[in-house]
Amino acid sequence: MNSRALSKTFGWMFIGLLVTFLTGYIISANPNMLFNVMSTTGLILIVIIEFALVIFLSTRITKMKPITAKISFLLYSFVSGLTFSSIFVVYEITSVMFVFLITAIVFAIFAVIGVVTKIDLTKIGTYLMMALVAVLLCTLVNMFLNSPSFDLILSIAIVLIFIGFTAYDVQKIIRLDELNLINEDNLAIYGALELYLDYINLFLHLLSIFGNAKDN
Repeated sequence: MNSRALSKTFGWMFIGLLVTFLTGYIISANPNMLFNVMSTTGLILIVIIEFALVIFLSTRITKMKPITAKISFLLYSFVSGLTFSSIFVVYEITSVMFVFLITAIVFAIFAVIGVVTKIDLTKIGTYLMMALVAVLLCTLVNMFLNSPSFDLILSIAIVLIFIGFTAYDVQKIIRLDELNLINEDNLAIYGALELYLDYINLFLHLLSIFGNAKDN
């Protein structure tokens, strides 16, 4: 993958994260907006929009105009930021910033591995997806068991899975660029979405492990 395309991918990912975190922080500071977002109806609507945007971007990325891809990605980042407002309510801001830094370091290390490794990570992606499905099923079971220790184990497992996904997705983006099936701008958005999701999942579960909750 050429350095220009790679720079665009990480640039858009950073913009997406910035939009998400700023939106979340602003919403958390407004009680009325926060109440509407956290209502049952609000959360259901947000989840539906998020899924619709991810499916739209993933399935139409080769056919849509670059401006449509960029707007869709920014809209997804904004909508995700609405639910992100809860972390600023639950956790100390210093704790959020500290875990964000940890996540950035871990993400950067494995993104670099994805760029420089000569190992074919294609098969690893299948195993990672299988592991993720297994962990999600266990998470559903733990909703009934309500075991804090099991929840910690699941969070650690998810962190490990998305560490693997980070290297895998970076290598996948490089190979897509080499195949030249998607124009540079659209590939940057597609790659940014994939890496954004990796980063967010890493961050949320590292926060659940290391974050300091506010005193109520």
